[in-house]
Amino acid sequence: MVHRTRFDESTCPVARSVDAIGDWWSLLIVRDAFDGSRRFGEFQRSLGVAKNILTTRLRALVAGGILEVVPASDGSAYNEYVLTAKGRDLFTVIVALRQWGEAHWFEPAEPQSRLLDRRQGRPLRTLEVRAADGRRIRPEDTEVEKVPEDTEAAGFE
Repeated sequence: MVHRTRFDESTCPVARSVDAIGDWWSLLIVRDAFDGSRRFGEFQRSLGVAKNILTTRLRALVAGGILEVVPASDGSAYNEYVLTAKGRDLFTVIVALRQWGEAHWFEPAEPQSRLLDRRQGRPLRTLEVRAADGRRIRPEDTEVEKVPEDTEAAGFE
């Protein structure tokens, strides 16, 4: 059996994030949770994923604090999965992936779902990364400050 490389102790925030939610099923489950899915069967019907895979991904998302299991809102004996505050913080990530996909993976007249502002009924403005002073930031405007290899010597403990 192939063992997956873990990044949960990496000093890189991107690596840790990918470790937590990096597989496509998990991201699609989170997307569906934002779209209103709450029950196992709703996720399964929407995604068409095998039940064992869905079970594994839901358990991981719950263990990671992205979803929580709550009693069904209709009072039935079922449980539901709802986004936690940590899960809701993924909204910007999901919108960024959506907008990237809209820009790069559809032909101009090809039909696609749209994410609309509920109040105005219009598509959202394209996300932009901004500096603390409000300037638009591009990749070449940034640099990553790496954690020194010897963190104790650098004052990290």
